[in-house]
Amino acid sequence: MSTNKTPLTFKIGSELEVNRMGYGGMQLTGTGVWGDPANRDNAKEVLKAAVAAGVNFFDTADAYGPHTNEILIQEAIGQSFGQVVIATKGGLTRPGPGQWVPNGDPAYIKKCIEGSLQRLQVDQIDLWQLHRVDPAFPIEQTLAPVAEAVAKGKIKYVGLSETDVKHIERAQKVVPIVSVQNLYNLGNRTWESVVDYTAENDIAFIPWFPLASGPDKMQDKISAIAKKHNATIAEIALAWLLKRSANILLIPGTSSIQHLHENIKATEIHLSEEDFASLSN
Repeated sequence: MSTNKTPLTFKIGSELEVNRMGYGGMQLTGTGVWGDPANRDNAKEVLKAAVAAGVNFFDTADAYGPHTNEILIQEAIGQSFGQVVIATKGGLTRPGPGQWVPNGDPAYIKKCIEGSLQRLQVDQIDLWQLHRVDPAFPIEQTLAPVAEAVAKGKIKYVGLSETDVKHIERAQKVVPIVSVQNLYNLGNRTWESVVDYTAENDIAFIPWFPLASGPDKMQDKISAIAKKHNATIAEIALAWLLKRSANILLIPGTSSIQHLHENIKATEIHLSEEDFASLSN
């Protein structure tokens, strides 16, 4: 399951090399992922601090806010676009706070892409990801405008979110898929088969909710390993993911500069094979 050395970079689409410790922007919104964060200036400072600390992969979505998160990222670090990779997502509608409704209508997907281009103020989106597969539309139809946008140079690379191997393989017949973003962490490993499939096919795997460290029964074990490495439980949870597979890109989000730097410290933790096996069992 793991290797002796933990590489700290990964090439998305074999071209965009990024540090494996990225940043997820979802927490830089209001309650229910609705509207702007309470302290917008602080949110901008967190994003700038991330760039200054070497983070060069940022994940956002048109649904965060909706729309406010993309605008915030552009305003805070737009001057660094080109030096950092921006991944966004489309394919969800937001009727209200805490509400998420998939919409795979090709006309809506085309609108999502154009909206993200405008809000990020870019001519090309580095990585556009389908936020959810909508069972009301065949994925081939949903991705048709995405493939068209790639052909026109509006999107460089394409990914999927919360999906299985079957849909990845179907999507690959429409447009190359370079990333998959699924719920996965030390305590929830439902998508093990997708992690393995993406690793075998040189596709980035981007776990969302990466900081979850597992059920209470695991805490004593994790705490002991954290103490051994002089680290927090969250840092161990992130280090485990980095060790799990070399194609995993992490996007922990936070509204605290202190927590940002703590998350980044996880890249300095080198779990032994024994540590890794103990946490994995």
